[in-house]
Amino acid sequence: MQIEILKSKIHNAKVTQTELHYVGSLTLDEELMNAANLIEGEKVLVVNNNNGERLETYIIKGKKGSKIVCLNGAAARKAQVGDTIIVISFAIMDFEKAKNFKPSLAFVDTENTLI
Repeated sequence: MQIEILKSKIHNAKVTQTELHYVGSLTLDEELMNAANLIEGEKVLVVNNNNGERLETYIIKGKKGSKIVCLNGAAARKAQVGDTIIVISFAIMDFEKAKNFKPSLAFVDTENTLI
């Protein structure tokens, strides 16, 4: 049996930018991506803590150390600069392997610095 399980999470990242007139995606600082074991193009669920919005999109790698968390395209309508979001990815794996799997969790402060 295969199940879907939490793979990666960036908790309480602050939206630093929104770009409505851009091909849709989520631009993330490469440091945040690495800390959460995320790759460019990976599908993610974005949960906005301020307004409850949820959306699926994919990741674009942002400049390492830039602290960027930018919702692009239609996703830009789901958050405002300063909102806090959770970025989540899931993986499909064998049920027995999933029992021992440890997700990559990254926690950030109000300036998107890893803590």
